[in-house]
Amino acid sequence: MNKRLSLFLHVAFWAFMFLSPLTYMRGHGVSLLQYIMNCMMPLMMMVVFYANYLWLTPRFFAAGKHRYFLLINLLLVVSLGIGLHYWIDFAHQLFQPAHARPRHEPLPIDEILFILRDIINLGIFAAVGTAIVLAQRWEHNEKARREAEAARTDAELKTLRNQINPHFLLNTLNNIYALTAFDAPKAQEAIQELSKMLRHVLYDYEQPTVPLKDEVEFMKNYISLMKIRLPESVQVKADFHIGDSQLRVAPMIFISLVENAFKHGISPTEPSFVSIAVDATEEEIVCDIQNSNHPKTASDHSGHGIGLQQVQRRLDLSYPNRYEWLRGISDDSKTYCSKIIIKL
Repeated sequence: MNKRLSLFLHVAFWAFMFLSPLTYMRGHGVSLLQYIMNCMMPLMMMVVFYANYLWLTPRFFAAGKHRYFLLINLLLVVSLGIGLHYWIDFAHQLFQPAHARPRHEPLPIDEILFILRDIINLGIFAAVGTAIVLAQRWEHNEKARREAEAARTDAELKTLRNQINPHFLLNTLNNIYALTAFDAPKAQEAIQELSKMLRHVLYDYEQPTVPLKDEVEFMKNYISLMKIRLPESVQVKADFHIGDSQLRVAPMIFISLVENAFKHGISPTEPSFVSIAVDATEEEIVCDIQNSNHPKTASDHSGHGIGLQQVQRRLDLSYPNRYEWLRGISDDSKTYCSKIIIKL
């Protein structure tokens, strides 16, 4: 379609240029020979334009040979400008009635000014031909750059996904392993919950986006799995308000935050809580997670922040300039808050 449109524009423009001599010839009567003689100006413009469009700009200017480009263009424009001036003089003497010719010969300065006018006109068409080629090349390079950037982003996202899977499975299996030591029935229940989650990871996770309701169901299964090993003193609250939304979201974009809340928000000796909320409208998705803040001791080296780093990078790649991530410790130092707002 673009090639057809480009061809049409070229044909339409030059048809207009070659028909333009008729506008100032109509008062004298027009013969075919006279019309052809007066078409020399648009013909020279066409020669200069396509010489730059098809040959000089791709061969010399785009290759960095600017001196050769300017020299050849200068010779071409000057020689055609001089030749065009004398051709027009010849055409006037041939077709203009004797009584309509000027009584005095034009001065040399007039001759020079006429030649300069024609050279400038031809130079403009040379510049336009060059500008069009450069614009087309820039558009082509920009398209290639965007495709390369998209391919790089897609490859990086796939790498991050491959990193998240083992990271998530490692944390989950550690929890199940801990259960087998003191409560085998709960461990079996945890394995069933894990199988539901693996179905999501294996079959849905390879897609760029998944339905938000599937992602919420995945989070519910994970929360159920975590609650199996928690003492009753730990308060776990989960609120999901998405309705029948058909919204889609990057898969497992929130799970690292949920993992982080259970991993660092639960203390075996102090009161603890985890609160998870997801709200969705047509304009945005909000995931708000809060948990009790229990600072690690100097001897505690658990966690390397890999999950949070992955969340940050995935948000940058999946929702560039369309998200907010607010996180930090509350003023009373008792609560850690992490809130992601994705603009749709």
